[in-house]
Amino acid sequence: MQLTDLLYKIPLLATSGSMNTDITSLTMDSRRVGPGSLFVAVRGTLTDGHAFIETAVRQGAAAILCEDLPDNTADGVAYVRVQNTPHTLGLIAAAFYDRPSQKLRLVGVTGTNGKTSVATLLFRLFRALGYRCGLLSTVQNQIDDQVIPATHTTPDVITTNQLLTQMLTNGCQYVFMEVSSHAVVQERIAGLQFAGGIFTNITHDHLDFHGTFDNYIRAKKGFFDQLPASAFALTNVDDKRGLVMLQNTAARRETYSLQTLATFKGKLLADTLFGLNMLVDDREVWFKLIGKFNAYNLLSVYGAAVLLGEDPTEVLTQLSALMPPPGRFEQVVSDDKIVGIVDYAHTPDALQNVLETIVGLRHTDEQDYLPQIITVVGCGGNRDAAKRPIMADIACRFSNRVILTSDNPRNEDPMAILEQMQAGVSPVDFKKTNTIEDRREAIQRAVAMARPHDIILVAGKGHETYQEINGIKYDFDDRAVLRDAFAERRNQ
Repeated sequence: MQLTDLLYKIPLLATSGSMNTDITSLTMDSRRVGPGSLFVAVRGTLTDGHAFIETAVRQGAAAILCEDLPDNTADGVAYVRVQNTPHTLGLIAAAFYDRPSQKLRLVGVTGTNGKTSVATLLFRLFRALGYRCGLLSTVQNQIDDQVIPATHTTPDVITTNQLLTQMLTNGCQYVFMEVSSHAVVQERIAGLQFAGGIFTNITHDHLDFHGTFDNYIRAKKGFFDQLPASAFALTNVDDKRGLVMLQNTAARRETYSLQTLATFKGKLLADTLFGLNMLVDDREVWFKLIGKFNAYNLLSVYGAAVLLGEDPTEVLTQLSALMPPPGRFEQVVSDDKIVGIVDYAHTPDALQNVLETIVGLRHTDEQDYLPQIITVVGCGGNRDAAKRPIMADIACRFSNRVILTSDNPRNEDPMAILEQMQAGVSPVDFKKTNTIEDRREAIQRAVAMARPHDIILVAGKGHETYQEINGIKYDFDDRAVLRDAFAERRNQ
């Protein structure tokens, strides 16, 4: 495709060289540049792509898209200066891949918690309804049966268009996609056309990136501001900022709620270790998912499916058979009936939701004491540090025993993270709190101190199968470690 075709209707500040240059690939990574490549210089949080323009030219780039032209330009290379390279890249990527999002029904899910669950449930639901579907999520990307590992909650815009094109080629009709606040700010959804958007909730998270909570809210809202009039915008009105998301959207405005009047109304009748009993638009349904937070997730999925034209009764029938996504309230039970729960809860709100659910599910049918709740939790490094003491405080308030441990320390000192968490432990909770840096040892200690019927929550990593320490990802799966600890307990 010629560069001039990719730049159609895009405002240009300056150009140098021939705009009739043939472009055979797009990249933001100078290491992937080859003959015919358009190299896009993007200013990132750690590096500035403009510093690699000369490298891209040496490796054969046919064209350069940038915000600042270099002092010296090379013969035979086209240079294009624009105001915003990330946004422009989204428009160019859509054109280069022949606008795949316009040929699919693409639904985005945003919010602090629940994105993965909602997107995955929608993917599974529509497959159960007989459609070929695609999924872009934190856990994995999927093209019908084909699983593709995910590296980001929302991929870069080039990768997204590549995946959407593969989905089209494989006959997919629907694609369900997590939309992170980072992706909105970094223009990773620019050029995509959505058929609908879903808002789950918003709580304290990612302030290391956004700086303030108001900026975080604006980032989430930015997704809905971009939706076209042909799309729907479905929001949780029980969240006090749910209606904020709809303020400037051109999309059709729809709502869901467990507490008030809404387009899609639910009522939680019972919450047990075996599932949820709910009224959904006056129909009583049992679901296999657990917890009030999942009641909201299910209601949003139901609403989105109906807005996409599906029959409400058939939607509820298929939803009632679905299991939760990996690492979301996933249970591992020992031979002596200790219940291990692995959950991705890595924000204060998510942790409190899970623990409140566990507190409500404790029972004394088979023993003469109330089962204790043992929580193993940490906080990730190089992320919002303000939530660390809050996470520890929540764990202590809802648990009988707490073990603070490493999550993904990344490039931070694990003990420094734990010391910040310890600041949230009140003096009255010191005795029930242990700090064990090694996560495997922490899980083993939790199993050792548990009695039959006790509940162990291992929070923070969920589906992840690695632990990132000083830039290296080591094999680590909370579920596998928990199973191993139960096996060791059985053999003692």
